[in-house]
Amino acid sequence: MRVLVVKLSSLGDVIHALPAVWDIRCAYPNAQIDWVVEPAFAGILTLSAAVDRIIECPLRHWRKSGFDAAARQGMREFWNELRAFPYDHVLDLQGLTKSGVVARMARLNPGGARVAMANATNGSSYERPSAWLSNLAIEIPKELGAVDRSRYLCAKALGYEPHSKLQFGLRSGPWVSPQANPTSKAKVVFITGTSRADKAWPFENWVELSQLLALSGHEVCLMHGSDAEEMLAKRLLERIPMATLWPRSSLTHLAVQMKECVGSIGVDSGPSHLSVALGMPHVQIYNFPTAWRTGPKACTHQLSVYAKPTPSVQEVWSHWESIQSALAQSQSVSGNLP
Repeated sequence: MRVLVVKLSSLGDVIHALPAVWDIRCAYPNAQIDWVVEPAFAGILTLSAAVDRIIECPLRHWRKSGFDAAARQGMREFWNELRAFPYDHVLDLQGLTKSGVVARMARLNPGGARVAMANATNGSSYERPSAWLSNLAIEIPKELGAVDRSRYLCAKALGYEPHSKLQFGLRSGPWVSPQANPTSKAKVVFITGTSRADKAWPFENWVELSQLLALSGHEVCLMHGSDAEEMLAKRLLERIPMATLWPRSSLTHLAVQMKECVGSIGVDSGPSHLSVALGMPHVQIYNFPTAWRTGPKACTHQLSVYAKPTPSVQEVWSHWESIQSALAQSQSVSGNLP
């Protein structure tokens, strides 16, 4: 069986679709699974043990270029790569017109199906043409979160029960097996940047939180993925002189750096969702009551915290302490097992 997944962007959305593809791999171990994605997010898919072939679709670049000669040549190359093989199932996990058009372009085997969502779920982006461009639109329960929405659609389309345990299916490697340095302080990475200003956490809160972490023996690491995020990180570095500013890097290298930390604290953004996929101890900060839809599933080492207009430093800190206490208890129990 050959399956094509269409989930073009963004980073968080691509990460949220990883468990669905891992479910497919578990249900059909011999399936060929290909994925169409924007080049900026392809690095995450190289970490997936479920994805066989990554097809890059630089749609944003083509738009910015005004579809000039180079863009048109790139589009022809993409067309040829997309249509190199016919598929039994083409799964549009994004539910937008652009993803529906890409899904429509793919070749089908006789009896194959282009599958899309028949409706929006609560709070999700959705465009009706994505269903019109498919030949099988599946009704999705409206209260499903981002991860469960993709898992539900894939299970219904391919006829299996989702894997009982939520797994992101990342390959083994340094990003899942950090090499600890016993002589260094425990590192905690701050994920401060977000594409939406109303999701940000106040500057002074990050400074105060860093002071609490320093008192508990932790070193703060700052990351950035854009010029605006870099400016914010450098401003924080002026106030947190003992912090480490990471250089901007690829997503795969970022995963390696993050897994060298004992945990992360961040706003609702792609790197925070990457923390969840990596299984890191993580606190995710919400200014809106949307954690049920995009945040980590509540567990002992990954928690979301919401308050209006924004969570306080003490609320975030208490969640972090709760995670540390649960981890210490877990390690104590493990150490006492025969």
